[in-house]
Amino acid sequence: MQSTLASGNSRLLISRCISKKFPDSLGPSDSESLENLKQKENTFLTILKGANSFLPHVVLGSTILALIYPPSFTWFTNRYYAPALGFLMFAVGVNSSEKDFLEAFKKPAAIFAGYIGQFAVKPLLGYLFGTLAMTVFDLPTSLAAGIMLTSCVSGAQLSNYATFLTDPQMAPLSIVMTSLSTATAVFVTPILSLLLIGKKLPVDVKGMVSNILQIVVAPVAGGLLMNRFFPQICNAIRPLLPPLSVFVTALCVGAPLAINIESLVSPSGMSVLLLVIAFHLSAFILGYLLSGIAFHKAPDVKALQRTLSYETGMQSSLLALALANKFFQDPLVGVPPAISKILGSDEHGVFMLHPPLTPSSLLLRCS
Repeated sequence: MQSTLASGNSRLLISRCISKKFPDSLGPSDSESLENLKQKENTFLTILKGANSFLPHVVLGSTILALIYPPSFTWFTNRYYAPALGFLMFAVGVNSSEKDFLEAFKKPAAIFAGYIGQFAVKPLLGYLFGTLAMTVFDLPTSLAAGIMLTSCVSGAQLSNYATFLTDPQMAPLSIVMTSLSTATAVFVTPILSLLLIGKKLPVDVKGMVSNILQIVVAPVAGGLLMNRFFPQICNAIRPLLPPLSVFVTALCVGAPLAINIESLVSPSGMSVLLLVIAFHLSAFILGYLLSGIAFHKAPDVKALQRTLSYETGMQSSLLALALANKFFQDPLVGVPPAISKILGSDEHGVFMLHPPLTPSSLLLRCS
């Protein structure tokens, strides 16, 4: 009997020890801790995905830092621009799918209008303001060429985000218009650059075609293919892309400002700033007004006007910056694209200026 009691006490002691060391995993406290972990994980992912919301502040901060202390960005030389833009284009591809493009082909007239605004209206404005830069403001030819080059590049992904905020039903249409201009920029941008700038500065058309293929078309296609065939990998890296994009964009903005600090703080730099602002405002207004005339009978005419205004007024300034640094010896050619980048015409810009100044338009931010 004593042995039985001893063995029972031993089992009781063992069970108590086990219960202390290994508490029930399904207890209330553990369930709460698991919930807290999940909430923290979700919060962390939300912060990563929402990193782009801090981009206006980061870009503004990098701009101020570049002007106050240029050495903080001068290490980011020309050779880094192409890989940086390639990374941003890859991020665009990862966050896109073929379904986004199929839906919008139901409005071919609007797609064509967006294309005309991007590669006809805007280059004409670029030529106008570039000519004004030389004749009225007496600026160097290289600065005028930079304004014209900025007007020749493809549309910006920021226009897709702006459309999503103001007119969500038009977002697929905006994606198709931007994608079409991006895909055909490999041929159109070099030709437009030759027509507008060729008589002022030499333009390497073949080199531009090859460069755009490498830093735009190939990364976007690679991102789309990865999203199609390796969705799990894309899901794993997608939360990391926004903060990395913010960091890369801040470098791409700060570096040309730091390198060209003397030109920017000069009277000619202020003139370029005014010209670039006027160029973008004119593009937004013309895109809004001309689309209103063309689609005045459409039931969703106001939404179409806003969408086409975004598409006409915004372009990939980083692409213009990369091309300027790659194919023009004078570093001043890259100043107008850098200013355009800060003003928000690019896919990761700070502000968006457009005709309908509604409360929502003033709150728009980069995607």
